[in-house]
Amino acid sequence: MMTFIAGIVLLILGYVFYSRFIERLAGADSARPTPAASMADGVDYLPLPWWRVFLIQFLNIAGLGPIFGAVSGALWGPVAFLWIILGSIFAGAVHDYFAGMLSIKHRGLSITEIVGIYLGPVARQCMRGFTVVLMVIVGAVFITGPAQILAGITPGFATMTFWVWVVFLYYILATMLPIDKIIGRLYPLFGFALFFMAFALIIALFVRGMPIPELSLGNFRNFHSNPGSFPVFPMMFITIACGAVSGFHATQSPLMARCITSERYGRRVFYGAMITEAVVAMIWAAIGMSFFGGVRELNEAMAANQGNAAVVVNQVSHTLLGKFGALLALLGVVAAPITSGDTAFRGARLIVADFLRFKQGTIRNRLLISLPLFAAGYVLTQIDFAVIWRYFAWANQTLATVVLWTITVYLAGAKKAWVVTLVPALFMTAVITTYILMAPEGLRLPYGLSVTAGVLAAAATLAVFEWFRRRDTFLPDLPPEEAAAAVLPSAAE
Repeated sequence: MMTFIAGIVLLILGYVFYSRFIERLAGADSARPTPAASMADGVDYLPLPWWRVFLIQFLNIAGLGPIFGAVSGALWGPVAFLWIILGSIFAGAVHDYFAGMLSIKHRGLSITEIVGIYLGPVARQCMRGFTVVLMVIVGAVFITGPAQILAGITPGFATMTFWVWVVFLYYILATMLPIDKIIGRLYPLFGFALFFMAFALIIALFVRGMPIPELSLGNFRNFHSNPGSFPVFPMMFITIACGAVSGFHATQSPLMARCITSERYGRRVFYGAMITEAVVAMIWAAIGMSFFGGVRELNEAMAANQGNAAVVVNQVSHTLLGKFGALLALLGVVAAPITSGDTAFRGARLIVADFLRFKQGTIRNRLLISLPLFAAGYVLTQIDFAVIWRYFAWANQTLATVVLWTITVYLAGAKKAWVVTLVPALFMTAVITTYILMAPEGLRLPYGLSVTAGVLAAAATLAVFEWFRRRDTFLPDLPPEEAAAAVLPSAAE
């Protein structure tokens, strides 16, 4: 239990102290007008109170990741706590903060366009297609996931197909309407459900006296039931994404960069939401390791349910909170993916709109972009959930790696402390390379060879970075405002 408590304290301290250092590094200026004021369009660029922006940001990024990902990550044992803590403070929260702040500096541009400004036109084109595909995959995953849970709550009343269409209809409305009409009004309610779920469960766990494993020298090892096929590196770092560092977050921060009214709120909204999500991930990882009697027993429970974390979450909620509490908890589990799925489609619409320079002030223009995205999302719902999730996990961390490199290049060009993102960028480069080389959905190469290639890939990207840094060619040809105008000259209409 001491490891869990210490982890929560460290996350809070990371927000109090390290986030202030990152804020100074970004040069946040409360006097500089934000896109919410300078480009207001009543649809996407819309001033909102900071607390509402925080709730939307938190619910956007807190999909199934900090719940299902943390429970699945707990299979590796207490070492999962270490990744959630360090990954969130020094990688994930910094990644989310700069993704939002760079968007604010560049007139609310989507992350794909910001990548293009700092990594070049080839990177921009690759990331446009890659990110839109990722957003549609996220939307499809977060249709199927909540529909499965809702169907389980309403047996004999509504089937999974019924709930798929209900969730799908909600997504269409949330994607099309101005951000304050549905998302801005429902998210506080969803937020309550999600917070209740996490904190009620951990309190119930304490009351029942269920021991949480400690991270000690003896426990600093791989607890997975199949350690040969699931080594800690890179498997755990792909599995626990949204609770530590996640590329999906970089697609969501620009949505809120278009609504925030002061750069000073960026620390609360972007860094703070990631730390809050890490707390949720810590809670679910702790529950996973303790509820069944230990990590070995969790491995057995997950194996008995074919790795389906939803079954585990359902069992935990009913046992610890009873019928009423479990209903609220499961609504929190449903709310989390729904609030990420709707903004995934919304983010995809805005990325395509930025790319096409297609103004989004009219319903017609929003429909022209959204309908093909929803058609692709529906097709993906017909594919096995587990298959989609595995590819999403790797693609998600790959996007995080690219964004970390983008931030590093920006900081190096600005002659600031670029090492703060260089280290996580190098680490994640090794993670995603090793994973795709050895994973079942990858090349299935031997583990030793895959790790060697991952380390070499990180070394190669470091060499390229150093070569460009020494030539001092990192700053874009235009200042942020002009660089954004070249991509998005009239998005406010």
